[in-house]
Amino acid sequence: MSWVEQVTEEQVNLAVELIKRGLDEKKLRSKLGPYWREIAEIARARLRAKDKFSRQDLWMDLEGLRYATHEVVAKYRAERLKELGVKSVADVSCGIGIQLIFYAMNVEKAYGIDIDPVKIEFARRNAEKYGVSNIEFINADSLSEETVKRVDADVIFSDPARPPEAPERTLDGLVPSPLKVYEAYRSKTDGFIFDLPPQMRRNRVPWKGEFEYIDLFGAINRLTFYFEPLARAERSAVTLPKGARLESDPNLENIVEWTEKPGQYLYEIPQSIDYADLINELFHAVSGEMKMLLREKRRVLATGDEEIRSDYFKRVYTVVAVLPFHPVRINDFLRREGFGRATLRISLPEGEYWRFRRKVEAGLKGDRRAFVFQLGEKAIIAEEV
Repeated sequence: MSWVEQVTEEQVNLAVELIKRGLDEKKLRSKLGPYWREIAEIARARLRAKDKFSRQDLWMDLEGLRYATHEVVAKYRAERLKELGVKSVADVSCGIGIQLIFYAMNVEKAYGIDIDPVKIEFARRNAEKYGVSNIEFINADSLSEETVKRVDADVIFSDPARPPEAPERTLDGLVPSPLKVYEAYRSKTDGFIFDLPPQMRRNRVPWKGEFEYIDLFGAINRLTFYFEPLARAERSAVTLPKGARLESDPNLENIVEWTEKPGQYLYEIPQSIDYADLINELFHAVSGEMKMLLREKRRVLATGDEEIRSDYFKRVYTVVAVLPFHPVRINDFLRREGFGRATLRISLPEGEYWRFRRKVEAGLKGDRRAFVFQLGEKAIIAEEV
């Protein structure tokens, strides 16, 4: 019996309250018993997870929370699987089980496999919390011959761990490697879904299928690779929770034009669209004329002289001024125009960034909020529409 099987809901709830009250380790130990460290970690994970899941009573440690799929993403991918008519799915490295549970809500049979007995127990308890009962949990090596024999699923899903020290994202550097998962289960099915680092180069993936990039609340969150039988396009981008989706179309005429000067409006393009190389598809999808202005690693901007509204945009801004890119000049303008806050949308080394920001924000008073972008040697001052 693992330690987690001896821990109760009441103990974790008590730990949550004790941590909220700021009690130290000595008092946590005296109140929670022999597994106080583990219980306290579950409690801390629950407190940190309040914006990630709709429930505040899930079972997880801090590592499990870090790798768990956000509930909005898990629900979206599960609904996509349902649309494909999939009847059964196996998650071969299920962790605390969030994606597995949402898949299970939309199929007849699911398998949750993990080599860590604590993670399996977490996933089992979380399934109970969500009222899901059609999952067969397997505490074993997902790549072993014995485990493969037990699984009979239409689709194999894997969200492998990403070692942070890896200099470049490759399939071999993920745990378990998608290459090994594919070799182990290829005789069982031709339906595979892999969760990959969004920064991974597409030419590193040796299979045909769809690369789906997911933006969540304005930031790149996931790259999901669907094998060809499950694919809808070569590349796609989804912005959640809006649900706006773009797919690659090689037959579209290239209508993307560039400009060096901002128009009256700025349109911030989600990273998912940029990562998926779908900017031309975006230009075809929106109604209105615009041109590309800026394409950096962290931000992509288009511009135009008419206000265009679209769920594909991350944000829309009106351009207030274009100034020399100097903190004092920017600060003078913001104070003069009654701005009280400034959000910098620029890329600078951390130490330099904070020095620059302090100078820009010095003495600001007022209700207006400025967004500051850098375009070469110029600063664009904008307000969100």
